[in-house]
This record gives sequence, C-alpha cells and structure tokens, in this order.
Amino acid sequence: QVQLVESGGGLVRPGGSLRLSCAASGFTFSANDMSWVRQAPGEGLEWVSSIDTGGRTVYADFVGGRFTISRDNAKSTLYLQMNSLKPEDTAVYYCATIEERGQGTQVTVSS
Repeated sequence: QVQLVESGGGLVRPGGSLRLSCAASGFTFSANDMSWVRQAPGEGLEWVSSIDTGGRTVYADFVGGRFTISRDNAKSTLYLQMNSLKPEDTAVYYCATIEERGQGTQVTVSS
C-alpha cells in the first residue's frame, strides 16, 4: 500500500524558508519519478516541481529559483527546500507519484 506522508509545513513570514519532507513507503521509491504539487485556498491543484529517477529536476515558472527539490533514495524521502517565500505560496503542499499523493502539509506565508 502506497503511503506518502508530508511534514515540515507551518507559518512563516514573507522572505522566510521552510523545508518540506515526504516519507514514502509501500513502493520502490528509487524507481519512481516524484513531484510536489500544491493547492491554494479555493484553487485547483498546481504543479510545483518534479524530480526523476536520475535526479533531474524541473520547476514551475513561478518558482523562479526559490525552491529546490531533492530526494534521498536510501531514506525513501522527498524534499522541497523553499526560500524567499511569498504570501502567494500559501497552500497545502502534497508530494505525489504519477498515481498517488499524500495528505498534504499546510504552508502559510504571512506577516
């Protein structure tokens, strides 16, 4: 059974940083491309970033160099380092495979 458990969200001031983690289990993590997606209040799901099995990364345009996705296959864990956070980054952040996503972690950027 696939499990994706996000953590690391919270309340941060504009310009601050957070590091999200996603603990994966129930499947071969190293053999799967992984992504982060988010959902702001009243909005649909929005893709943020992906990393493939070879470590290649892609980002949505709005990231603008502020976020870094990474993975630790030995720990079956996906990360998202978020710097220079803006109020518009406020959302529930989910890690996801092609078919599944976790329960999400809330990120709130506010002064």
